[in-house]
Amino acid sequence: MGRILYKIVELIAKIHNYLLTLNDDYEFYFTDKELHFIIIGLLGMAMVLVIYPIFKHLIDKKRYLTLTWIYVFTIIIVITFAIEIGQKITNTGAMDFGDIVFGIVGFMAMYLAFAIIVGIYRLIKSCFSKNKDDENIDNYKE
Repeated sequence: MGRILYKIVELIAKIHNYLLTLNDDYEFYFTDKELHFIIIGLLGMAMVLVIYPIFKHLIDKKRYLTLTWIYVFTIIIVITFAIEIGQKITNTGAMDFGDIVFGIVGFMAMYLAFAIIVGIYRLIKSCFSKNKDDENIDNYKE
């Protein structure tokens, strides 16, 4: 997992350098803030165009746990990076990429345990259910 995250950071750095080169080569002379406005705006809209149909499909199929996992996983990544960056800036700890990896893996392990418990609960409930058509289980409907 650590190698994957490192490769993503490396890829982002390469893309960043490439965009700066394009800015200079074509003499656009955008400032750093203008480039962030344009690039992050375009990246965000591209993500909306990809993610919206996926989330709509998950909602239509009543895959609420899957949707919840995607959302929380995204927030966990942001939080773990923010914690490490904060430690670096404030000198309250060492900025360590391994901490990010372990934090993310910790969430994934605990979520897996949660999903197993929900699955067992559903299995037991379906075994004792009188009407198989009425298997709508509380808020953890999948």
